[in-house]
Amino acid sequence: MMSNQQSIQQKFDLTGRVAVVTGGPGLLGTEFCRTLAEAGAAVVVVDINAEAAQNVSADLNQKGYPAMAAPTDITRPESVNAMVEAVLKAYGRLDILVNSAALDPKFDPDAFARGITPGKFEEYPLDQWNQALNVNLTGMFLVTQACVKPMLAQGKKGSIINICSTYGLNGPDQRIYRREGMPQTYKPVYYTVTKAGVLGFTKYLAAYYMETEIRVNALTPGGVFNQHNEVFVKNYSAKTILGRMARKDEMNGALLFLASDASSYMTGNNVVVDGGWTAW
Repeated sequence: MMSNQQSIQQKFDLTGRVAVVTGGPGLLGTEFCRTLAEAGAAVVVVDINAEAAQNVSADLNQKGYPAMAAPTDITRPESVNAMVEAVLKAYGRLDILVNSAALDPKFDPDAFARGITPGKFEEYPLDQWNQALNVNLTGMFLVTQACVKPMLAQGKKGSIINICSTYGLNGPDQRIYRREGMPQTYKPVYYTVTKAGVLGFTKYLAAYYMETEIRVNALTPGGVFNQHNEVFVKNYSAKTILGRMARKDEMNGALLFLASDASSYMTGNNVVVDGGWTAW
């Protein structure tokens, strides 16, 4: 076997590579874009919200990093294909895909006034179920299908990273959504189902691209603090070994590991960064 020894700095260096990040303006997506840019990659910020994508790419440009916004509806094949064409026209290649776009349910404070129990399985609306499947799974399928083609054409090499969730590994403990004096709310069924599907998709693709250097892995974050109320933070933190929610930048090291040559012998796997949530 021929030696291809690299320094640790070289293993994490993404200079000359092009990374596409769906959901780029999101809480973690913004962090992922910045991390990849700081490591040397040109970053394509993908989102259905054109203004939000442009704001992230403009901020990276202002800091001296190559980046572009690519407004895209990931549920529409023609929109996804146009995005990939724009990437290839701008940079001539595509090396890294981060599938971070997903619907994540937010609490609706007016739901009870309308006679709705947020997230209750027995009453969960079919249209919301279908919308979530369309974005969280079909969207990931369409983007990956389009982005893997240039990876194959440029030497069968690339890294695909699918963002999962601890709720794709375990069912949610609905008790942490309780607030004293308030009706029960629930994390809805679609979130666990679609995030579990992300893991199946990851393993399928990793096996499918055997005998290539296209690697497909998942990154599973635990709960990331995003101005949650004090009761939820206390409830969630009590279930983690480290006793707190994650900071938004604490997934960046794992993301860069998976995107770079530092993980060159890893595919079909899942990196869990959850403060110990799934360890007990």
